Amino acid sequence: MAKINAKYEALYIIDPAQGEEGIAALVEKFKALVEAEGTLENIDQWGVRKLAYPINYVTDGYYVLMNFTSKPELPAELDRVFRITDGILRSLIICKDE
Repeated sequence: MAKINAKYEALYIIDPAQGEEGIAALVEKFKALVEAEGTLENIDQWGVRKLAYPINYVTDGYYVLMNFTSKPELPAELDRVFRITDGILRSLIICKDE
């Protein structure tokens, strides 16, 4: 039987070259996307941290962790938007219920 709602955790890394306004705009964009389709439990901005290895010659990244509850369609759409958004270095979405 398919789950109606599940708890998810999304971690994404923003290129710090976006600047403070660019980072804030991206965080707000993803926050609004989650709130439109599900329930945002919390958002934790870790700030700029050193990456374990360079990604496209970038050595630092701005980390953001979101916990949310939604239907299974939202994480797929969120992952698609992460992949096509300029300034996102990496992203990971996991289901916490499994």
